[in-house]
Amino acid sequence: MASENIVIITNENFESEVVNSDKPVMVDFWANWCGPCKGLAPIIDEIANEYSDKVKVGKVDVDANGELSMKFRVMSIPTVIFFKNGEQIAREVGAFPKEKYAEIINSL
Repeated sequence: MASENIVIITNENFESEVVNSDKPVMVDFWANWCGPCKGLAPIIDEIANEYSDKVKVGKVDVDANGELSMKFRVMSIPTVIFFKNGEQIAREVGAFPKEKYAEIINSL
């Protein structure tokens, strides 16, 4: 079950949720049919709960939001992009252990 701390990000709300966010945003680009994405989901949930004071966590369904996928050149999923002040500052392609994402969050 997904964390209530995760924001569903769409083409329509990207600006309000990411660009205008008052804190950094970690965005998981994923799809329902993607096995590695499903494996990463519990880690994303843990991060959303444990780091809610430091970062907003969002998920973009690439099938439903192709415009965002194209804009950020998401070619493989899962892709996790970190934004600060609306700008992309880090990107990880593939599924990694929680510590990898925590290291990026702690450097923001």
